[in-house]
Amino acid sequence: MPDRGGGPTGPRIRVGRPSRRVRTLLATLGVLAVLGMAFTMFAGFWTDWLWYRSVKYSSVFTTTLWTKIGLFFVFGLLMAVAVGLNIWLAHRLRPPLSAMSMEQQSLDRYRMGIAPYKKWLLLGIAALVGLIAGASAAGQWRTWLMWVNGVPFHQKDPQFHLDVSFYAFDLPWYRFLLGFGFAATILSVIAAALTHYLYGGLRVTSPGARATAAATGHLSVLLGIFVTLKAVAYWLDRYGLAVKSSDFKATDNWTGLRYVDANAYLPAKTILFCIAVICALLFFATLWRRTWQLPVIGFGLMVLSAILIGGLYPAIVQKFQVQPNEQAKEAPYVQKNLKATREAYGIDDTEVSEYSGTSTTKDKTKLRDDAENVAGIRLMDPNVVGPTFQQLQQVRNYYGFPSNLAVDRYKTKDGKIQDTVIGLRELNLNGVPKHNWINDHFRYTHGFGVVAAKGTEADSEGRPVFTEYDLPSKGDLGAYQQRVYYGEKTTTYSIVGGPQEEIDYSDDSGEKTTRYTGKSGVNLANPLNRAAYAVSFGEPQILYSGAIGEGSRILYNRTPKERVEAVAPWLTIDGVTYPAVVDGRIQWIVDAYTTTNGYPYASRTTLGDTTTDSLTAANNQRVVAQQNQVNYIRNSVKATVDAYTGEVKLYQWDTKDPVLKTWMKAFPGTVQPKSDISASLMEHLRYPQDLFKVQRELLTRYHVEDAQTFLSGSEVWQIPDDPTNKSGDPVPPYYLSMKLPGEKSQAFSLTTTMTPNGRDNLSAFMSVNAEPQSGDYGRISILKLPTGKTIDGPKRVQSQFNSEPSIAESISLLQRGDSKVEYGNLLTVPLDGGLLYVEPVYVRGGDLKYPLLRKVLVTYGGSTAFENTLDEALNKVFGANGSTEPPDQGTGTTKPPATGNPTVQQALDDAQKAFDAGQEALKKGDWQAYGQAQKDLEAALKRAEDAQAKAGQGAQGTQGGGAGAGPSATPKPGATAGATTPKPTASPSG
Repeated sequence: MPDRGGGPTGPRIRVGRPSRRVRTLLATLGVLAVLGMAFTMFAGFWTDWLWYRSVKYSSVFTTTLWTKIGLFFVFGLLMAVAVGLNIWLAHRLRPPLSAMSMEQQSLDRYRMGIAPYKKWLLLGIAALVGLIAGASAAGQWRTWLMWVNGVPFHQKDPQFHLDVSFYAFDLPWYRFLLGFGFAATILSVIAAALTHYLYGGLRVTSPGARATAAATGHLSVLLGIFVTLKAVAYWLDRYGLAVKSSDFKATDNWTGLRYVDANAYLPAKTILFCIAVICALLFFATLWRRTWQLPVIGFGLMVLSAILIGGLYPAIVQKFQVQPNEQAKEAPYVQKNLKATREAYGIDDTEVSEYSGTSTTKDKTKLRDDAENVAGIRLMDPNVVGPTFQQLQQVRNYYGFPSNLAVDRYKTKDGKIQDTVIGLRELNLNGVPKHNWINDHFRYTHGFGVVAAKGTEADSEGRPVFTEYDLPSKGDLGAYQQRVYYGEKTTTYSIVGGPQEEIDYSDDSGEKTTRYTGKSGVNLANPLNRAAYAVSFGEPQILYSGAIGEGSRILYNRTPKERVEAVAPWLTIDGVTYPAVVDGRIQWIVDAYTTTNGYPYASRTTLGDTTTDSLTAANNQRVVAQQNQVNYIRNSVKATVDAYTGEVKLYQWDTKDPVLKTWMKAFPGTVQPKSDISASLMEHLRYPQDLFKVQRELLTRYHVEDAQTFLSGSEVWQIPDDPTNKSGDPVPPYYLSMKLPGEKSQAFSLTTTMTPNGRDNLSAFMSVNAEPQSGDYGRISILKLPTGKTIDGPKRVQSQFNSEPSIAESISLLQRGDSKVEYGNLLTVPLDGGLLYVEPVYVRGGDLKYPLLRKVLVTYGGSTAFENTLDEALNKVFGANGSTEPPDQGTGTTKPPATGNPTVQQALDDAQKAFDAGQEALKKGDWQAYGQAQKDLEAALKRAEDAQAKAGQGAQGTQGGGAGAGPSATPKPGATAGATTPKPTASPSG
């Protein structure tokens, strides 16, 4: 039908044109606006390229960029061609004449209006849908790279016997293509139908046929393509059942086929596939039959079949076959889920052994000795003593420590391995004396030094025993580069290396300055770079500031997580990074994971929920992709970030992980082989916390390997709430050097406890070997407690601590005034069939802003002690080696035992008073009083020695040479010999 035109035209009104000067000004402003927007877009792209080039991971940037560009243009062009071609075809197939009806006369106005712009309108519509489709496709770059680079798992699913890689790498890409095909077809149908209607090919109210033969054929082919795609969808849905999530009372986030899936949904999908193919052929047949009667009947049959076969039939099977005998019907499929889930999360080799929960050893002395050998009991809780590090080692207000410190292992001077609490003295801009652009970004640029303390000891005042301290730091770690330009608290950019000097540190001789000599960051000597960063950062000073010159470099993306995530966007980052001194440099160690959501039959977990505990909830530390649902996870990469240069290195840790191999194939050269990990770095690697949390959550249900037991739910456990606070969040796992039953030596481990579902007694103790140099690294062990016996769990133990009258009274005394009691980590240690619980107790005094270790709670086999030191508490619990009386409720001191000799007892009392007076003088710095107290102490001990010697001689004469307490058994001044030596009132040492 030719386009109609013409019609009455009114008088032309001449509108005055703007002057030449105004037109020139408007054109200039328009050009400047376009150039400004273009440069803004260019600045973001250019600064990203410069940053990736500076960290030597430009291949990640280029591979990602070209993949996105390729997907954008290919799928954008396909969508534009599909929609544009169908609009053009519908226009070409328009009827030559249209019925003279009111409907067509109304449409004439629209046809006349668009007639002069038909080509531009066609191009505009095609371009718009192409841009939207291209942008959507560009977001699928990960799916494309995994599909094109996928490597086999060499494991097959139990239902279709396809390699797991089909579900992990292929199926997601096929689903994307299917979704794109549906979108293109639907948009083409809509565009073609509107065009046919506009030009008379489709009629709603006009007399005669509702559609021309050409329009019928055109739309039938498009609908036939749609139904063909639906047939493909039905076929892919068959495989999708293996990775489908569903509600199942046996477990949350159940994945895989159940009885109703295998026996109802699977055959239903096959039948629906066949019906859809037949229906599609009927639609294509309209090219010859020119009627929609059969296709419409076929389509209705397909819809009815989908309702009856795809919906009603499975419901009948579930109701009348499964529910009456659910356990028997579901058991084979549950068994498949159990096996797949354990394999997907790396818990299939978990060793579960029975553990009695009670000790049978009568020799308390032996148990006392074993208690010291079975674990390096950590009294310094890294999640409590952060403020103590801050107050004692901050030195300057512009330094700071994280609230949660790290636990690591370092060798002592005698070559032994010591559990160590460690933190970096990082830059804290909130403490800068005067804030301005120069101070914040040029002068205060970095932190300085490591601070470390023994994990198992405290000094006489309850403070950490520092092994690396002061500014500049000194101690056991030797010489290393102490400047910290990259850290967890370093979240702003700095400009270094140019004319402006940086504040390095201050000592007794004054303020020291430095200039950054590393090669990190982006060079700002280039005016283009300065302009790009001025626009990208919204800081115009960068463009013209005189503080920037030759050698100036801008440092940003400075936290370890940011850097690793940027250079490896296909990794999921652990919520906790930690520093280590390695080969003379401070290295941040970052654990990273490869994950997938397509492991058949493996149940899913949400990372953010599973990795939340009382510490992450309080400090907002979670994995980066916290909302990701996954059903396969591996700690496949260990990454390091140099605290001075910012250099990022990725090391292949799991050499068998097919997901990592796929990404290494997509980004060649970015991940270094495991053999490149140096021996010194290997000493500081450990088993990651987030992976352990995911595994322990799964093992609350998947520790059983029998489907019937799993379905009954009788063996379901839970992670107990943290008993040391009232947050209601799960207890965090703890790093601890310990020896499990049957092992010969201690190993650095990550441990946790589990309780029965809804109860507070202990079900199991779980640990994993976290020592990478050990052949047992990653071995998960579960000590399962008997179900017929009530063994106290963490919450009950804490309640016993709090309800013990003498302990409660002592804690009440510690809380006098403005003091506050803080509980440290409640450690659980298996010991000779029983469980030893140890909890440090800190006091934050009224004037003190930091906690000090004051008491240690210990319980074992129903016996509880609350003493000044771990040694004293263990002695009391095991009744060994000079056990003491309960603490004096007034002062918290431990009384010397009664000797039976009034003279000796009086002398020991005088010695205790002299010792206390000396400690008080030492605190005040009164050396004269301290010297007098030492003389009094020596005199009192001499009197006790003489009196005890006389008593011994009398006993020897009376009893015919019996072994008395001779002078050699009497402690000398300053010596420690059991409970006969006066002890300080509060000297908690490990």
